[in-house]
Parts: sequence; C-alpha cells; structure tokens
Amino acid sequence: MSPSGAELIRQIKGQINEVDPAEVHDLVDDGVALVDVRETEEFNSGHLPGARHVPRGYLESRIEGAVPDRSQRVVLYCASGNRSALAAHTLSQQLGYEHVESMTGGITLWKDRGYEVEVPRALTTEQRERYSRHLLIPEVGAEGQQKLLDSSVLLLGAGGLGSPAALYLAAAGVGTIGIVDNDEVDLSNLQRQVIHTTDRIGTSKVDSAEETMRAINPDVRVVKFPTRLGAENIMDVLQARAWDVVVDGLDNFPTRYLLNDATVRLGIPVVSASILGFDGQLSVFKPHEGPCYRCLYPVPPPVELAPSCGANGVLGVLPGTMGLLQATEVVKLIVGAGEPLVGRLLLYEALGATFTELKVRRDPDCPVCSRDPAEISDEEMGVFPDYEAFCAAAG
Repeated sequence: MSPSGAELIRQIKGQINEVDPAEVHDLVDDGVALVDVRETEEFNSGHLPGARHVPRGYLESRIEGAVPDRSQRVVLYCASGNRSALAAHTLSQQLGYEHVESMTGGITLWKDRGYEVEVPRALTTEQRERYSRHLLIPEVGAEGQQKLLDSSVLLLGAGGLGSPAALYLAAAGVGTIGIVDNDEVDLSNLQRQVIHTTDRIGTSKVDSAEETMRAINPDVRVVKFPTRLGAENIMDVLQARAWDVVVDGLDNFPTRYLLNDATVRLGIPVVSASILGFDGQLSVFKPHEGPCYRCLYPVPPPVELAPSCGANGVLGVLPGTMGLLQATEVVKLIVGAGEPLVGRLLLYEALGATFTELKVRRDPDCPVCSRDPAEISDEEMGVFPDYEAFCAAAG
C-alpha cells in the first residue's frame, strides 16, 4: 500500500539532513549556498538575505545554474520545511550534490525567531511582461533584472559598434545609458550604424540614438554627451555618474590609451571592441582583476597596420556582430553571470566564420595598471601626456 503524502515526507525527512534556522543564521556570510525553493510570488514577498531562487518545480533544470559546484554546502528552505525536504532528497539522491540540508520550519520559523528577511523591490506588471524572458533565466531572474534597471552604462560612440550595443542594452532594461558622440548622422553611416535612419541625416547622433532607444524602451534614461572625448573632458564624463561599465566603440588609438588610463585610475571596467574589413576583436579590461589595454598594446601598431575604417572599409554587418558581443559582456558584468572576457582576447574572422581566443596576461611593469590607484594623487587625476604626439612617434 502506497504511503500518504504526510508519511512520504516523514520518510524523506528521515533520509536527509535538516538544520535549525539558528545555525543557518550563522552561516549566511560563510559561503553556504542558500536556495529558496518556493514559488516566485512567495520569494518576492521576502526571502533570506543572499538566497538564490530555484522554484521546486524547476529544481532539476535550474539548480546547476544557481549552484554549479556539487561539493558546495547547500541549504534549502521553503515556507515550512516540506518542499525543501523533498528538494534536498532530489539533490542528494538523484543529482549528486554532496552536502545538502533542509532548513527546519522554513522561512516561517526563521521569521518567528526574529531573523532578517530581505524584501526585493518588486517589478511593475509592465516590467514583468517586458522582461519576462529574462525572469525565466536563472542567471538573471528578478534580482538580475533589477540590477540591470539600477545600472548605468556609458557608450563611447553612437556609430557602428555603439548602435547595436545601445539598442540591445536599452531593450535589456539598462536603467541609464550615456552616449558620447559629437558627430551628425551621414548617409555613409547607414550601411552599418543601425540606430540611425535616413530621415535623420544631419541630426546629432546622440539625439538620433536617444530617439530610437526610447522608442524601444521608454523607461531607459539617456544621458547625452555631444562632445569629442579628450584629455580635457574625459574625467568629467567618466565621473558624471557612477558608471558600472564603459563600452568602448572608439576608432582611434590616442583616445583608447586615454580611456584606459582614466578607467584604470577610476576602477571602471571597459568592454572594448574593434572592427576592420571582415575582422573584429573583443576583450574586457577590468581594472586590477586582469590586464589593461596597455598590457595588450604597450605601444600602438604602425599606422599602415591599423588603418581606419574610413580608409580601409568595413563589412556592414560586422559591427552588429561585435557590438552585440559587447552588449552580452556588459549584461554578464552587471548581473554577475558567466565568465567575462577578462584576460582573454576574442578574434572573429567573418570570411571564415571562425573565432580564436588568445590569453592576455597582466604586465607587472605596466606603467598604469601595475600601480595602486590609491597612490595616485588628486593632482595627477585627469592629467595625461600628449597622446597625439605619443602615437605619432610610435607609428
């Protein structure tokens, strides 16, 4: 005779490890993986600080995204301890997790003990519909989407790379997007700069970009800098807001070296890409966690080896490929998912449809990133050498 539901739960609780809320409270900051197996509405009403959300019905398909290390200690909880017991049994007996426990009494007993409950800001009904596909991804979810909504990203350039990056970051819900560009829309731009339209020829690129981005997502705040980035204003632009990430769509070496030095000093990660002809490259420069741009290029290459797109041309769809890869890296950095391209250079060759990855190591003698930013005085911040002369000499 089959056991009743209550009997089955009693049997399962006899086969798993349970832990008291008092012990869990002491473990919150000790690297244990806390997993809430309740439904989304329950989780959003309040959860344990730092808990990851994996609904019981999606446990088998989503737990690896939330807890990829099967040897890590995992504590599951629900409302009263029953669903988490079933989930713990599944993880330990069927999915190979080595140290799994269920919290006795669930969040109900946790609250009764007077312990802290974290209540996330709820997305509006419209936001839940707009970002519904993000909410289904364990690596993003409601928490990751809120991080995107709270984030600020600075785009350097509203051209070939900046166009697709701006479109998709706006669509993804990045709350504030800054755009630096002093150019106007030209007919020759429209072959690749897809954020602009024919009827906007002669319009400021930052105004044109804003119009398209807000048409996609009216919640996005656009901060416009209709200026050319240079030594005289880079610190003002980079400190205009607390930018989480800078997207480098620049087309010249002098400004890229300038950007590198400033972002290393300010500790702002840069997602950098470049394109030429049928070739593109991409990397993430995260200050003091990986190499900087100078580690990759100690000196600029000779001019004949690095012609501009205007001189050598570019395949119209290539900026879309590389700009979307940039947008992907930005989202990963903001939500904390995956492995960003820190210390790696990704090369794309469109004619052969090949990707090549190269390791880039940090230069211990780098004149910029080998220094402790705390050692740089306020007087040094924003003071840069003559980059035009520097690059001319190197070429």
